[in-house]
Amino acid sequence: MDLDSKVAVITGASRGIGRAIAEALSGQGMRVVLAARSSDLLEQVARTCVSEVATFPVDLREQDAPQRLIDFAVQRFGRVDLLVNNAGATKRGDFFELTEDDWHDGFALKFYGAVRCTRAAWPALMKSGGSIVNIVGIGGRTGSAEFAIGGAVNAAVLNFTKVMADRGVSDGVRVNAINPGPIRTDRLTVRIKRLAEEQGIPEEQAAGVMAEQMRVSRFGEPREVADVVVFLASSGASYCQGAVLDVDGGLTRTL
Repeated sequence: MDLDSKVAVITGASRGIGRAIAEALSGQGMRVVLAARSSDLLEQVARTCVSEVATFPVDLREQDAPQRLIDFAVQRFGRVDLLVNNAGATKRGDFFELTEDDWHDGFALKFYGAVRCTRAAWPALMKSGGSIVNIVGIGGRTGSAEFAIGGAVNAAVLNFTKVMADRGVSDGVRVNAINPGPIRTDRLTVRIKRLAEEQGIPEEQAAGVMAEQMRVSRFGEPREVADVVVFLASSGASYCQGAVLDVDGGLTRTL
């Protein structure tokens, strides 16, 4: 994949999809900088990686945090070849029960975190001819009553992906996005447990019921998203610019 010894910065790297991305890129020989709020969880991920790793505990909702993260990566490894904007979870729930703080928090980490990390990393990515992969979500394309904040934030990040891909044509930086569907992460596990309790059935049966309701054959695994990140970061995706790849088992049926 032509990634050996290159440097990746991964936000939201402490668990789930972010952890799988870190392990997959490390497996390709990339040196990785792992960012998330929990230093303990980051250290756990670092121990599973097989290449050189640096951890940077940080809350990317803080305005200066993205610049500090990128400065750390450049100081540690001398370059940045890949930025994976993966940080950010948004609150689900009925629109009329979501507060102003819920909305601010939803945009603060996922949208503004991606914007600020991109701004901070852009000079280094121009120098290396590198790329950005934004981990977004299918809710940005298909609205859902229970996912008002997440859908709005994801739609904004998708548009931001297109904007920076357009700029990247002239600056020599590739920018693409992935829309994960239902992936077996901690958040999905919580939803499965809730359904199991509501219906009084085992969790695996609840998972099957939920998958059937979504009209997908199964839920995805974090590594399946990570494998697509590896492709988009590689020279094999050199003609992908502004691409949005749905990794969702066919859940998104609209154009």
